[in-house]
Amino acid sequence: GYNPTAGKTIEEYRNLDANDESLARWKASLGLDAAASGDTSQPKVTVLSLELTSPSLPGGKSIKLDFSSEEKRKYYENNPVQVKEGASYKAIISYKVNHSIVTGARYIQVTKRRVLTLGTDKVETMLGSYSADPDPRFTEVISDEFPSGVIARGVYTVTSKVIDLDKNEWLVCNWLLKIAKDWGEN
Repeated sequence: GYNPTAGKTIEEYRNLDANDESLARWKASLGLDAAASGDTSQPKVTVLSLELTSPSLPGGKSIKLDFSSEEKRKYYENNPVQVKEGASYKAIISYKVNHSIVTGARYIQVTKRRVLTLGTDKVETMLGSYSADPDPRFTEVISDEFPSGVIARGVYTVTSKVIDLDKNEWLVCNWLLKIAKDWGEN
């Protein structure tokens, strides 16, 4: 039932309570300075990738899904990412705030079995509120184990989203995940 107030510009935030010293330090820690205006030719938030890491991946490699363009996101709709059943893993999302301020950004992932209806798994992780920064941010969004066993093996449809409190969707990507006996050539 939370209804956020109308968004403010960086200039409005800079001038808000300008005489409050502790608030001024907090604003500085958020990067609310002249550099925070950023590149307005880009969307406010760009989601770059989702990286899966696991100690059981051969050679210390990772699996990186490149979300930086629509063309690259489309690739994952038809080409499953193969993972090893029962393997522990972490998922790390990378993203950039290009300009202004994003408030209450969060990552949502919904996983469904393609053939059998075995239920839906939903993960929601808070990313935070940030001002513009030329450097990407990295946030661990999942730390879990892939399911294992004959019934768990197969192809799953995964929807990854990044949204904020203003209900802006900065990423909506459907991709395929294949759980198999061993890691694939991803």
